[in-house]
Amino acid sequence: MNSEIPSNWREALLSLIAARISLIQIESKDVAKSVARKAIGIACLAFCVVFAWALLLTGGIYALSQAAHWPWYWIAISAGVLHIIAGLLIARCTKTPTTPPFPVTRTEFQKDRTWIENFHKTPK
Repeated sequence: MNSEIPSNWREALLSLIAARISLIQIESKDVAKSVARKAIGIACLAFCVVFAWALLLTGGIYALSQAAHWPWYWIAISAGVLHIIAGLLIARCTKTPTTPPFPVTRTEFQKDRTWIENFHKTPK
């Protein structure tokens, strides 16, 4: 960035816009990296959990059907219903608000808005 004092308001405005665009680019890269890391981690975790749960559920249904002398399909249907209920309860409990993206940029835009409003109010 140019550290010189702008000679007129157009240069100042262009300098301000360039600074805001640079800030958005920097924050966008940070957000993209963070989202990519989280997405990869969540995908790996989901795969492992689903695979392990499928194996445990299959073994559990077989063991329960042998121990209780019930047909395996009734136990499987019951397990499916329990999973649907548990999934709905978990989905309902996990609705939490997230922090808004680009906090620094939002703060800077708010400062710019305040400065522009004050600039228009000052007598010329």
